[in-house]
Amino acid sequence: MERDEQLQDLIRRGLDGIAGWEQQWRPFERAPALDVDAQAARAAIDELARRLHNNYPFFHSDYAGQMLKPPHEVALAAYVTAARINPNNHALDGGPATAALEHEAVAELAHMFGYREYLGHLTSSGTVANLEALWVASRLKPETRIAFSSEAHYTQARMCDVIGARTTLIPVDARGRMDLDALARCGGEVGTVVVTPGTTAAGAVDAVDAVVALARERGWRVHADASYGGFFSLIANEPAARLDAGAWAAIKDCDSVAIDPHKHGLQPYGCGCVLFADPRVGALYKHDSPYTYFSSGDLHLGEISLECSRAGAAAAALWTTLRVLPLRPDKGLGPILLACRLAALAAHARAQRGGLLTPVIAPALDIIALAPLRAGERASARAISQRTEMLFSALMADQQRPFYIAKWRVAKALGLLALPDVEWDDDGCTVVRCALMKPEHGAIVNDLIEALERWPLLRA
Repeated sequence: MERDEQLQDLIRRGLDGIAGWEQQWRPFERAPALDVDAQAARAAIDELARRLHNNYPFFHSDYAGQMLKPPHEVALAAYVTAARINPNNHALDGGPATAALEHEAVAELAHMFGYREYLGHLTSSGTVANLEALWVASRLKPETRIAFSSEAHYTQARMCDVIGARTTLIPVDARGRMDLDALARCGGEVGTVVVTPGTTAAGAVDAVDAVVALARERGWRVHADASYGGFFSLIANEPAARLDAGAWAAIKDCDSVAIDPHKHGLQPYGCGCVLFADPRVGALYKHDSPYTYFSSGDLHLGEISLECSRAGAAAAALWTTLRVLPLRPDKGLGPILLACRLAALAAHARAQRGGLLTPVIAPALDIIALAPLRAGERASARAISQRTEMLFSALMADQQRPFYIAKWRVAKALGLLALPDVEWDDDGCTVVRCALMKPEHGAIVNDLIEALERWPLLRA
């Protein structure tokens, strides 16, 4: 309740501030066609609230399923405040204030990765951020292939298909990371390599530093899809986090980076970001639009973006959030990320102690993947998948203490390395996957693992 009261107070302050700004212009008569019946409006909102009840409790610590959580109340209040004006960050005359906020917020993200010179902007999603990075790569390295691992997000293959780029799929090692030996065997057809510091399936972190070193020898571009894991750069040097600091430090040496503030940046959907280490790639975006650019000689965000209309409210929300939750390891977002990381480490350790669940890979971020398989037990892939499906349904249906988890279909190629005790009678194996991306998750780790350990009691 206290959080709701704070949110309402912040929204009122923001809207009051905008109302005061509106007063500087002469009054005008609102078009009667825009008027609606107040009772009907309230009824519509009430019905919306009822319809929205058909959701899982993304806000709750007992939800550990998909990468979903509500935005911070500061971000939400800032978004609503700016949305009252509804600025468009495609051109400076569509949103001069929020364009400035976007430049400042993007600069903070660039500095977090260690970029000194850069070109970047917000996008509506990580998908679009990756699309832009791959599009630029295909323009700079035409007729070459784009390589990424079998555990990279499916958007890599999809966006390559969109831009007509040929691809090379690289297998992964037992930890879900790009296989460096397989990458080294790639021939001269490859022009760009996509590394993933934080896969969305299991949070695996590719050896970015090793890939960058190889790429420099071969003349390849490197794009880092840090959509999920990027903010963990903040705590890469914290001993308690037990992260591979070298991999995170090497992101600054990548040619481009994608990151999603609407995940660990506590932002509303959609808020992605793409960054380029070489500002000169902006020349690739050049186009003519005689009716859009007229108000300034400065660079417009629309001139370095494949998207046109973009919500200025997203920039306002991110900028405002970073005022109160700065990008620092010791305060702001840093301690939040560390709490999530520690929750995953604790869950992994608890599962190992129990002996009833087999970790697929050790967590590299805040995602855990567990197979309902006793230590030393031999079981078929299909049997494990059935156990996972039963767990998934049973935990959500528990009337006393439901837990909301997700599932991951582990490909046989990775499973042969990571789950040697599995009899592979199928091309994949479905296991439990939990994204412990809320700082409150540390408090429920023992209860969650205990609930997952019920699988021997379940029957198909």
